[in-house]
Amino acid sequence: MRISPVKVIAEAMLEKKGQRVVALDLREVGTAITDHFVVCNADSTTAVAAITDNVIVRMQEKCGRKVLRMQGLENDFWIILDYGDIVVHIFLTEYRDFYRLEDLWADAKKKEYKDEPVKAASAEPAARVKPKAASKVRASVKKAKAAQE
Repeated sequence: MRISPVKVIAEAMLEKKGQRVVALDLREVGTAITDHFVVCNADSTTAVAAITDNVIVRMQEKCGRKVLRMQGLENDFWIILDYGDIVVHIFLTEYRDFYRLEDLWADAKKKEYKDEPVKAASAEPAARVKPKAASKVRASVKKAKAAQE
């Protein structure tokens, strides 16, 4: 059984205490640039970074997908992870409240994810991605930004 990448992202957010996790299905919105937005927030930049890293790792582990583009790693206020058909937004709480992204896409179908007990894992565990994978991506982005300055 193939697990939905949107669900993988939502669960990765919840694992690291992401708040107000919401998926917006944009496929029926004519002006959308992607199929889905998955949005959450956290109360500290440390939590935003942890959620980001967990999404990157879980998408590699469970879906074999790597992020195509990222924005916001330099300050962890609003991080965007672009997977092509899915764009992930991880906000610091005050930024999410200010930008109100879901209101801009009010025509989209909305699904809220709650922190629920995890169902029993399947008999075949997925290949484990090294936890350092996300931090290496983060370090290379920061190094590139520093070199530009």
